[in-house]
Amino acid sequence: MHTVTGLAVLSMELSSFYQLRTILILSPLQTPIKQSYFVKSWYNGDYKQIIDDALAAGVAPRTADAYAINGHLGDTYGCPNDTIFLMEVESENIYLLRIINAAMNEEQFFTITNHTLIVVAQDASYVRMFTTDYIMISPGQTMDVLVIADQNVGQYYMAIRPFSDSAAQPSDFITTGVFQYTNNEGGLNASLIPLPAMNDTDAMLNFINQIRYTNVSQNPTINVPADTDINRRLYITIATNTLPCNTSECVSDDRFAASLNNVSFVSPRIDILQAYYRNITGVFTQDFPFNPPVFYNFTGNLTDFNTVAGEGTRAIVVNYGDAVEMVLQTTRLGAGGSHPIHLHGFSFYWVGIGTGNFNNETDPSTYNLVDPPLINTVHSPAAGWVALRFFAKNPGVWYMHCHFERHNSWGMSTVLIVRNGSTTETSMRPPPSTMPRCPGT
Repeated sequence: MHTVTGLAVLSMELSSFYQLRTILILSPLQTPIKQSYFVKSWYNGDYKQIIDDALAAGVAPRTADAYAINGHLGDTYGCPNDTIFLMEVESENIYLLRIINAAMNEEQFFTITNHTLIVVAQDASYVRMFTTDYIMISPGQTMDVLVIADQNVGQYYMAIRPFSDSAAQPSDFITTGVFQYTNNEGGLNASLIPLPAMNDTDAMLNFINQIRYTNVSQNPTINVPADTDINRRLYITIATNTLPCNTSECVSDDRFAASLNNVSFVSPRIDILQAYYRNITGVFTQDFPFNPPVFYNFTGNLTDFNTVAGEGTRAIVVNYGDAVEMVLQTTRLGAGGSHPIHLHGFSFYWVGIGTGNFNNETDPSTYNLVDPPLINTVHSPAAGWVALRFFAKNPGVWYMHCHFERHNSWGMSTVLIVRNGSTTETSMRPPPSTMPRCPGT
């Protein structure tokens, strides 16, 4: 009989997954065995310098030389001096893995050979638990996964591999670690590592479509804006584009760029938070388009379509308490592909997903308004869309961006400004009197 402690969120529903093998008994008085995993990109060089050089030349930064689990490259790259990441476990114990994708530009599949993963949380919010052979995690996402050490004593591979549905493919490497039982008597179990292919969109969708909200005391009470609540609707296209390249380092007349609603974000010299609250003019404008400036077949053949974006520091502005619906539409401009979009300052309900161009008359009927997951980073699929809803009850200036570093650097971002409410409690706190000021402000 297994005992997991400290995760009251785990209910006896889990026993249905293991009714022939085990029963989980939960107690709030103890703590589970926790491990943190970082999956990362590995570059043989300074990544800041790599991306600075690419931006100056107007080209894409080179792909990662490898991927790492907790800083280790594993045994697949032929690196003689590298050590493989090893997690030692005791038979019959249950482990809580807190997995963070800290890669620069790659979503990642993750698995442990011969072991079932039980997903229990994403982005610091509990989800309805489900079992899976693998997870798919985007840059900037966090995921909590339980794994039971219930196999024959030995060593088993854990592994990561990128997922990509873009024409600009990352390096297709598998990075390994070892899930090792104490007192193991055998060598490494070399069974086939059950990782999907890098471009397996069905595996990606099969995984993310299982994520649902769970009504437990550790989660906030579910509060999905209803259709009648919505008073701010945004339809935002996501694209990679081009802009004129004007530096001496340019390799051509155009440089890579990226945009939201055809606006490629320009980072200001004075931060927008300070400019907004201190009424500093000329830093940004409050006219980010709530709809694409031009409607076209976003997911069709765009080979000969004009890909030039406009530049600007344009903010989305909403009132405190507004019920916001945001539909993110991925386009086939440039290399296309999926995008992990992150919004600072909020967790939002991911209420819908679909392929093709969003239809505002028929697609809302497919929304999940009953138990949508509460997350802060959403996977917007290639040639498809996702719909988000939330109440704007966190006053301030909040960055929204693609969590691929190259796209963020190219301008695939904006800011969401939530105006102060009518009370002190619903307003942004003023900066402390001792806060340093930027020169000239």
